Parts: sequence; structure tokens; C-alpha cells
Amino acid sequence: MTLETLGLSRRGFFGAALAGGTAVGALGELTLAAGTANAAAPLAGSPMAGALRRKVGSFEVTALLDGFLQLGPDLFVGLDDAEAAKLREAAFVEGTDLTGPVSAYLVNTGDKLVLIDAGTSDKMGPTLGHLGKALTAAGVTPDQIDAVLITHLHPDHLFGVLTPDGQKAFPNAELIMPETDKAFWYDDANMNAAPEQFKPFFLGARAAADAYSSTETLFKGDKEILPGITAKAMPGHTPGHTGYVIDSDGERLIIAGDILHAAVYQFAKPEWAIGFDIDPAQAVAARKAFFDEAASDRVLFAGMHIPFPGFGYVTRDGDGYRFAAADWPYTF
Repeated sequence: MTLETLGLSRRGFFGAALAGGTAVGALGELTLAAGTANAAAPLAGSPMAGALRRKVGSFEVTALLDGFLQLGPDLFVGLDDAEAAKLREAAFVEGTDLTGPVSAYLVNTGDKLVLIDAGTSDKMGPTLGHLGKALTAAGVTPDQIDAVLITHLHPDHLFGVLTPDGQKAFPNAELIMPETDKAFWYDDANMNAAPEQFKPFFLGARAAADAYSSTETLFKGDKEILPGITAKAMPGHTPGHTGYVIDSDGERLIIAGDILHAAVYQFAKPEWAIGFDIDPAQAVAARKAFFDEAASDRVLFAGMHIPFPGFGYVTRDGDGYRFAAADWPYTF
């Protein structure tokens, strides 16, 4: 049966629909009358909580958005203003600042609920500290978390293990951290040598870790932390900066922490460091090495500051690299 057999041309059919008319035929009655809808719902005023789940083998991995921060060009080491402007224009970024997400990842292995990084709590302003909303959207309560794995002890990764009043945010969780990173942030000589504005990083890291002293586990280097989850050393951003490799049923995901902070810049220009790097040269070397590995292996990876939900692939592109966001997990 065609539109013509119903007495309607394609143009006539859509014209009637757009005009709010009625089309009647063998297909039944279709009424598109103007003015019959209920009043519009009020505007929500804020985005929905950030939680997006995908499968990795038999594991479920959920990206959780803690919020965002702004990154000005003055934060980057080695940045060329003209080249940065071109990259921002190509990415449709208005102005000179970039918006950087802060994410965490929840891994459900079937036996354990494992949170990789914990966001900021209330320590970095109102645009951050929303991990709890994302967990709620994912259908998880903080007391269900069995382990919190930390990539490094910076505020936007560790400080969320505490509530705003300084209590354990995950009361039943083991806190698992790289030993090298903890040693750095607990070293008074390092703290005393740091610029004044960075000293709260040291004090906050100690307070967060100390709250979990009875359930704390430290590790060094590349080591299986839990079945299917292996640490991957990526030093430079901090001395003990660590990624985590998720392996399940022949599928793999590398959660690469802060291997980069600005997708707009650092895929194309991996040699550009950021002012938060403890060892910028080592951080650049780690980034290039990881990009080479990920491109060669065509492995899925995620990062805490890649545009949410942060899952994707990297390919070589001239002297730099290019990010390809992973397809949406369409299966319902």
C-alpha cells in the first residue's frame, strides 16, 4: 500500500501533518491537532547526573562525573599561543579557557564494586563535588563500595573519600593507593619546598588517607590489585601516578588517570605539559609512550579529564595523535 492509494501524496501527507490536520485511511486515524498538548513541563535548570555504563567482558564499568573545572592557557607548559588558538577554533571552543571534566569510574566485577578515584568532595568549589549524585543515578550507595582505587593523591582524585565533615564517604571500602605517591605527599621536605598554594594538597591528602588507615592497602609498580584489575605505573604527573587495566573475558579497558588534562591540546600536542605535573618531562614521556601503546594495540581507554564519559581510542596523526570517542553502548 502506498500513500497514493490512500489518496495522499508525500507532500500532502506531511503538509497535513505540519498543518495540524487529520489523515484517515486504511492505516487508521492519525490526529495531529494543534493545541491539544498539555502545558510544557518546567525547565530542569541543571544537567542530569553524569553516569554512563558500558560492558567490558563480563564486567560493568560506569563513568561517573564529579563536575568540571576551567583550564586557562597559563596552566600549560610549552604551549604556543598561536597553535593553541588554532586548536581551540578547530574544537569550537570560544575564548581562551577550556572546560575540563573530572570523572571517576565504577567497576562491578560481579564479586566486588570497585571505585577508581573519588572526586573532590566540597574542596574545589561548586562546579565539582557531584560524585554522590552520579552514584545515585547509577543505583549505587556509598556503603556498597568494596574498594576505592586511587590513581594519585591530587585533590580531584582522592579528597572525595571524605564527606564535607571529614568522615569516611565509603564506610565499608578498602582504600588502595600507590605507595610511591603516598610517600611523596607524606614527605615534609616536599611539602615545605612546595609553593604556598600547593601545601593544602599535602595536608588534604594526608587527612583523606589517614581516615582509612585501618583499611588501607599500598602497592608498588605494575601489580594485580584485584582479579581482573591490574595497576599500570605512569609516573610523571605525580611520582606514583598509576592507571588501572581492566581485563575480562578477553576484553580490555585501560583507565589512564591523568595521562592528559586537555583533550583539545594534548592529543595533538602531547609535548605540552600542565602546571600540576610534578615532573613535566617525565609526564610528557609517559603520555607519548601510552599513546603509542594504545594506538598500536587499538585498546579502549578512559581518562579522568577526557570529555565525559571519557571512553575512546587514540590513533597517530602526523606528529601528534587523534582521539576517537568510543561508540555509545547501544544495548539496553
